[in-house]
Amino acid sequence: MDKIKKDFTFIMHLIPKVLQTLLNISLVFLAIILSLLLIKELIIFSQILIEKGSDDYKLFLANILIFFLYFEFITMIVKYFKEEYHFPIRYFIYIGITALVRIIIVDHDLPVNTLLYSLAILVLIVGYFVMNLTPRERPGSNWFFKK
Repeated sequence: MDKIKKDFTFIMHLIPKVLQTLLNISLVFLAIILSLLLIKELIIFSQILIEKGSDDYKLFLANILIFFLYFEFITMIVKYFKEEYHFPIRYFIYIGITALVRIIIVDHDLPVNTLLYSLAILVLIVGYFVMNLTPRERPGSNWFFKK
């Protein structure tokens, strides 16, 4: 009976480690793919500057924001590994705000949609503000007196 219990305990400790390793390998591959797409976006961005000049400002701004979306995703993956396998929620908020700004710039034909996108950005900003007001320590810790 003890052997079965030890085997079960070993398996229960092994499964999270295997899944964490699989996740880490997948994120490294994703970071490589995003880096290649970031380089591709730089090439497209330079072609727009050389060929079309600065006449089409909507295309110019849309490509800059796409570049920043790739950049933010890569930064989020780097932070994941630096912060011991934890995704900071603020990076998801940054990505959401950047994506919504890009949508407003590219597709602003319907005023109602633009207003809704703007309200969504406001909600994300308020959420970020509230998140920064709350303590970073876990509940029950003495966060008020820490400097």
